[in-house]
Amino acid sequence: MTTIVMTGGSAGFGAIAARRLAADARVLIGARAAPGFPLDLARLDSVRDFAEKVRAQTGDQGIDALVLNAGVIRPDADGRTVDGFETTFAVDHLAHYLLLRLLLPALADGARIVLTTSGTYDPATGAGLATPRHADAQLLAHPDRDPGRDAVAKRAGQHAYTAAKLCTVLTALSLAADPGLRARRITTIAYDPGQVFGTGLARDLAAPLRLAWSALGTPLGAPLRWFRPEMNTRDAAGNALGDLASGAAGPPAGRVLVALRRGRLTAPELSDTARRDGLGSRLWDDSARLVGVAPAVTR
Repeated sequence: MTTIVMTGGSAGFGAIAARRLAADARVLIGARAAPGFPLDLARLDSVRDFAEKVRAQTGDQGIDALVLNAGVIRPDADGRTVDGFETTFAVDHLAHYLLLRLLLPALADGARIVLTTSGTYDPATGAGLATPRHADAQLLAHPDRDPGRDAVAKRAGQHAYTAAKLCTVLTALSLAADPGLRARRITTIAYDPGQVFGTGLARDLAAPLRLAWSALGTPLGAPLRWFRPEMNTRDAAGNALGDLASGAAGPPAGRVLVALRRGRLTAPELSDTARRDGLGSRLWDDSARLVGVAPAVTR
């Protein structure tokens, strides 16, 4: 039976994808309240425990798809995890990077890796959030050391989110370029679901923003989708994620990034920053040091 391991599958559009995938596969969902597979992405020890339980459960069968979908955005960049890292970057990038590294050896040949990113990583999207200034893992993990940190707390929080989503794209590109993974026919996809209101992404923001986010996820938000192609319903985003994880959809040959626009998967060009030579490899190595694993991909 096909086995899929997933974060961000207990609520929002991730839950829609998980239910769809569960019709034909065994779906192991990591979440803080998940029975049997608890996972707190704000704790690296929890990530390690989750990976160990998954590997014990899957045994020699292998994992057919790894879906790293969970994410958070905060009103500032002042929060710190128990490991001492800025919370948004730790949850959205570092925890998933560690989980990915721990589970890569357990992936079956021909497996799929889907990492949920956001169009906000690209300034050309015009999303209105503070755009990434860099993908320096050390500065993102410790923004108090960043000489360019925005003095406005809201903007600093936005930068933590968009920069983490840039890191997601760079991680996907590094995986797709790895010769060992290519020899194993492992497909890597960075998925931008667009703006999907009514999910739990905004749970840490101020009450007015949470209320607006929730309301726009109802039929009240439908008129906006006529004018904004990046806005999608939870059903559209969840079904697309399910198709990417199952292999029913994917990027064109040679592409890694896909984006949902007006309910359809497209293959946009990478941002100028994401195309910089060496940026992804530096992020990969720095992330490895932060989470305590060897830089080389484990095969």
